Amino acid sequence: MPRKRATIREVAQATGLSPAAVSYALRGLQVSEETMERVRAAAAELGYEADPIARALASGRTGMIGLLCGSLEDLWQQSLAVGISRGLREKDRYALILDAVGDPARERALAQQLRDQRVDGMIVQPVDPAAPFWPELCESLPVVSIGDSLAGTAGEVVFDNRRGVTLALEHLRDLGHRRVTVLTPTMVSTPDRPADVHVTAEADRLGLDIEVVTALHDLTVATDAAHHVLREGAPTAVFCFADSIAYGVYAAARELGLSIPGDISVMGYDDHPMSGLLTPGLTTVDWNIDGIVKAAVRLVSAAADGGARRRRVVQQPTLRERGSVADLR
Repeated sequence: MPRKRATIREVAQATGLSPAAVSYALRGLQVSEETMERVRAAAAELGYEADPIARALASGRTGMIGLLCGSLEDLWQQSLAVGISRGLREKDRYALILDAVGDPARERALAQQLRDQRVDGMIVQPVDPAAPFWPELCESLPVVSIGDSLAGTAGEVVFDNRRGVTLALEHLRDLGHRRVTVLTPTMVSTPDRPADVHVTAEADRLGLDIEVVTALHDLTVATDAAHHVLREGAPTAVFCFADSIAYGVYAAARELGLSIPGDISVMGYDDHPMSGLLTPGLTTVDWNIDGIVKAAVRLVSAAADGGARRRRVVQQPTLRERGSVADLR
């Protein structure tokens, strides 16, 4: 038979303290260091563990942080989810990870589900940052956004997409490219995402002829989209708004007997670790995922603990040059 869970009253009896004093000591409140150590030693000896349900009822907190990902088919977002879940665990919190699969309607339903499950806070990389439900949701729980800004959040780690897009397009222009196809996961239902707006404006400024094509993170879908682009034979370069999509371009080029960068140049946008292992390595834009993870965990933890000040971290990009872009000059 499993051993019965030790109670806080048993710890109190073992230490000669009241249950209230034991509770304070276990939480590090209003007691001396000596008392805290004595109580924790007794609790460890008795095998006492706080009942998470009782603790949640008493404190009004669940210890859970919702992590709503735009699409976990994106390998970079998978890495982000791993980093955030580990970072939250170090702060004695747990991540409840959900996947919006790139669908704005699903994103809204899952965000409301997390709120109804009374998570202590939520981190989101939004599919549709302009959706009207965000301000109301942000009034009901602390929300930290990653990538794009949302109205009413407790904090945000936003990407300087204007700078990232400029780095990529200027690099292509400086190497002699003028006809560029942009592969983006953005759908017709969410046309106002900042990166997509900036890429059109920057292309006009730089005198580039671009075509924007939707390509989802799923490798098969991205490969099919790249097949269509490469069979047309129009661009000299393909700029992908995710390294996961760029992997589909590599697959399509191989199937069509095209060389990278000899026949087609390719650029990514998030520097997933796998990108450096490709042949040739993928030139991409690095957003410093470790910095993003630390900032998001710090902001959501502070907000969940009652911090009222809204904080904004702007993540700056760097260009990672490898061998996937040809010099046409």
